[in-house]
Amino acid sequence: MNIIFKIHIRCKITCTLIENIFHSRFYSFINCQQNFGFNFINNSIIRDITSKDSKHFHVNVLGCNNFTFDGFKVSAPGDSHNTDGIHIGRSTGVNVLNTDIATGDDCVSLGDGSRQVLIQKVNCGPGHGISIGSLGKYKEEEPVEGVTVKGCTLKGTTNGVRIKTWPNEPGTITVNDMKFEDITMDNVQNPIIIDQEYCPNNQCSKGVLSLLSIHAHVDVII
Repeated sequence: MNIIFKIHIRCKITCTLIENIFHSRFYSFINCQQNFGFNFINNSIIRDITSKDSKHFHVNVLGCNNFTFDGFKVSAPGDSHNTDGIHIGRSTGVNVLNTDIATGDDCVSLGDGSRQVLIQKVNCGPGHGISIGSLGKYKEEEPVEGVTVKGCTLKGTTNGVRIKTWPNEPGTITVNDMKFEDITMDNVQNPIIIDQEYCPNNQCSKGVLSLLSIHAHVDVII
């Protein structure tokens, strides 16, 4: 059965506790204050929704299959911290299409276990760009495979397209079949970043490089 959401929301929604056990990984968002959480949903479309001024992630997608955002909009100040537009993890067949994201963190971010993800015709800015990761911090993480970012425009962002992995950590997953095609960047500080020493707030040691293997194809217009 297909589920189609057609809602226009301009409000602040506060969640207090979401906990899931998924592939032996414990995900906990306590007092997360995210606007939308879509967990373990299949064959669904999210259409014509606006998420405004979330206090944390605007959208978190976990354990979903064949899940599409079309005509989605995110609006938040460029200096709002940890306000990822759409974060995807442990999901297969997620599409982010025809979407405008202005926020203070990643416009779209992909966690471990993201497979067959299409990000197409997304306008990003302000924000931190479109990111895969961070990855490799936990031993039980799953591979990231089959990600295509196509026909997107990034304007006034700190980063363009980015892959970030933790150094000196136990994760050994692979990142395969990454395609970044027909990307337009305007006034982007760091257009392309593959950072295998991602270590925010000095939470790790950079003595050993990341153990992750990355395979990607990049075609960018700057």
